[in-house]
Amino acid sequence: MATDDALARCWWAGGETPGDELMARYHDSEWGVPVADEVELFERLILECFQAGLSWSTILRKRDGFRTAFRGFDPGVVARFSDDDRARLLGDGSIVRNRAKIDAAIGNAVAFLATTAEFGSFSGYLASMVPAPPTRLAAGVTLADLPATTPSSDALSRDLKARGFKFVGSTIVYAFMQSVGLVDDHLPGCFRYAG
Repeated sequence: MATDDALARCWWAGGETPGDELMARYHDSEWGVPVADEVELFERLILECFQAGLSWSTILRKRDGFRTAFRGFDPGVVARFSDDDRARLLGDGSIVRNRAKIDAAIGNAVAFLATTAEFGSFSGYLASMVPAPPTRLAAGVTLADLPATTPSSDALSRDLKARGFKFVGSTIVYAFMQSVGLVDDHLPGCFRYAG
């Protein structure tokens, strides 16, 4: 747990350096909080996809750049990105410039819209796939007990892939589930722990 401001937090909330305010703010106000807003769900999914192979603090530091480059993460806008937009994104140093991830983000916007049309909302789709309320960690759980994937993330990953989403392996999907409050993995001892 990081405790630089006297609040006990989950181990990762200090970021790459102790006292990382950006990571602490994300932990304190966003991570694990249920999200229903469609644009926010799309943003979180895309950011998790871009995070693959990188640190989360890297993505958070580039988040404003991503928001600008991806036009506020409106999936309807991103789904219509052209080859010129792809070239613009590949040249934008304020984001992670990875062709496969950029292509996946655009394709995922198309899949997101199709899934939303089928279920009425992406949050409705998620509710059909992940049992509610969010599971919480038991009192004796430690960092070593935290899973990288679960049967729920495995099933959601498989279904997302079948719907045409890319960069949605079970580990990425589980991180997304943690981010948007489909699971609550705040550790015992963290001030956000709700066990």
